[in-house]
Amino acid sequence: MILNVLLVTAGYCLSASANASGNERPGPEGAARSAVSEDSSCQSADLLLHNARVYTPIDYTVHESEPVIERFEAVAIKDGTFVFVGSNASAEAWRCGASEVIDLKESAVYPGFTDSHQHLEGVGRRTKTLSLFGIATLEETVAQIRGWSKGVAEGDWVMGRGWIEREWEDEQRFLTRWDVDAFTESKPLFMPRADGVSALVNSKALSLAGVTRDTPDPVGGRFDRDAEGELTGYVLGRAMDPFRAILPPETNTYIKDNLLRGMRANASLGWTATHDAGMSWRELNLLQELHQEGQMAHRVYVAVPISEAGPLIAQGPEQTEDGWIALNAIKVFIDGTLGSRGAALLEPYADADHTGFMNRTTKEALMPVLAGALAKGLQIMTHVIGDRALRTTLDWYEEAWDALPSGEWAKTDLRWRLEHAQIIPAQDQERIARMNVTLSMQPSHAIGDLNFAPARLGDDRLALAYPWRPLIKQGIPVVAGSDAPVEAGDPRIEFYAAITRQRLDGSSGEGWHPEFAVSRAQALKMFTVWPAYSAFQEIDRGSIQVGKRADLTIFDTDFMTATPAQILKSRAIMTIVDGKIIFKVWPV
Repeated sequence: MILNVLLVTAGYCLSASANASGNERPGPEGAARSAVSEDSSCQSADLLLHNARVYTPIDYTVHESEPVIERFEAVAIKDGTFVFVGSNASAEAWRCGASEVIDLKESAVYPGFTDSHQHLEGVGRRTKTLSLFGIATLEETVAQIRGWSKGVAEGDWVMGRGWIEREWEDEQRFLTRWDVDAFTESKPLFMPRADGVSALVNSKALSLAGVTRDTPDPVGGRFDRDAEGELTGYVLGRAMDPFRAILPPETNTYIKDNLLRGMRANASLGWTATHDAGMSWRELNLLQELHQEGQMAHRVYVAVPISEAGPLIAQGPEQTEDGWIALNAIKVFIDGTLGSRGAALLEPYADADHTGFMNRTTKEALMPVLAGALAKGLQIMTHVIGDRALRTTLDWYEEAWDALPSGEWAKTDLRWRLEHAQIIPAQDQERIARMNVTLSMQPSHAIGDLNFAPARLGDDRLALAYPWRPLIKQGIPVVAGSDAPVEAGDPRIEFYAAITRQRLDGSSGEGWHPEFAVSRAQALKMFTVWPAYSAFQEIDRGSIQVGKRADLTIFDTDFMTATPAQILKSRAIMTIVDGKIIFKVWPV
C-alpha cells in the first residue's frame, strides 16, 4: 500500500455565495441536471470526485421520523462550490472538463464534519505539553508527572493536562498535592484535569498564589479540603483563577503556533469546521493573522468568553469575506462538571452531601450581556451541565427576552445554545423545545461518564442524562462536538458514541439507557446540517447540494453501514474545505 500524506493550508480568499433570499435550494440531482448545458459535452470543474458513496442530509429541520439521507456517486466542484451532484453516469459530462479527477474507489463522502464545541488553542497546546490522557492508573499518572518534572528547571512551572481519575484501574480519586510535592518542592505545578474546569496544584503553587487553609472559597469555585480542613491541592472552577494569574506569560508566537497546530490536527481527522467555545480576543487576532497569511486549515466559528464580551456587543457580529472565520457568539459559564462534582444539581449528589456550585457567571453580570446580545443579534452559548444550572439558565434567558421588547431585538431567530446540557428533566426538555433553544452535546462525554455518572446521579437521574434521542424526537436540534482537548476530538469516536452509547470496547453499564442512542442518519445530521444551522450557515454549508460551499469529509469506511468497531478503525483520507484539498492520504 502506497501512502502519500499531504497537509496544506488554504492560501486563498473566496467570496461566499450566500442565498440572500433564504429560500431552500433545489435537491442535488435536479440541480445537477440544471447545471449541465445541453449544447456542450464537457463541463468545466476544478475537481471531480467519482465512484464514491456520497451521503448527505438535505433538510436541516428536525422531524420525529427518521431523517432522509440522499445517496449519490459523484460530485464536481468549481470555484469552491458544488456544481454537480449525481450518478457516475451523469458525471461523465464533467470528467473531460475537470482539472483534476479522483476515483475514490467506493470511499465514503459526507458533508464536511463540524466539531460544534472545541477549544482550538488547547488542541494545539496539547501537542506540546505533558499529556496525561489515556493513562490506566493513578500510579503511572504520577510517574509521568515525575518524569516530566525532571526536565523542568528549578523555579519553572510543571504544566500539563488530561488526568482523569474515573479511568484509573487502581485508585479512582482526585490527585492531591501530596502525590507530587516530594519531587516538585522547588517547582510550582499547575495540572488541569481533563475537564479543564478543575486542576491539581502543589504546595509551591499554593504558596506563590497566597492561598492558605484560611482563604475562603471564591464565588463559583472551591478549594478542596480534607477532613481536617487542609488544602488538598485540588481546585475547582473560579478557585483556579489565582494560579492562572501567576503563570508565566506566553508569547504571541507560542499561542499562534498552538492555533496552527490545532487546525492541522483537526483537518487530519476530517474536521472541516469547528465552533470555538470561548476564544479570547488575543487568540482571535492571531487566528486572523493566520487567515491573512493563508494558513487556515478549516473554518472557525468563534464565541468570545463573557469576560471579554464588551467589544463584541459594541461592534456586533463579523466574519471574513470568504467565511472561514465567523465571530457571532458569547460563551457563558454557569457551573462545573459532573466528574469533579462541580455541576449544579437540584438535589444533592448521590455520592456527596452537596449540590455542586453555580455562579461562575452571576446573574448580575449575565443579564446586561443577554440584553446586549439581543440588541446586536449575537448568539449566546452557555455552559450548563447540572439540572439546576440548566433550569436557572432557561429562566434567565426568558427573563432577558421579556425585559427587552422584541421590536428592539436585532433579529427574532436567536438560536441561543446550551453547551453540554447533560442532565435534563422531562419538563425542561419540553421547555427547551418550546423556547427553540439549540443543544450542543458531546457524545464522547456520555460514554466516558459511564465510569462515574451512576455513582454521582443514582438511577432516577441517570434516566435524564444525555437523552439525545428523546430530545430529537421533540424537535430539538442536537449539534455534536467533542469538547477537545477535554476529549480526544476524534469524529470517529464521536459518531461511534452517538450511535452505540457504549465504551470503546463495546461494553456498557447498568441502566445506561441504550435507547437514547441515535440512528446513523440522526448522527450524520448532528455533525453536518445541524451545526451549520446552529451557526446560521445552513444556506451555504452542511449538505452536499449544488450552489453550496464545497466542504467534504471523506473516510475509507462507510459509517452508514460498517460495524461500530469498524468505524473506530477507519481513516480520514481526504478533507476538503471550500473546494480545496486541505489534507489527504492517497492513494489508499
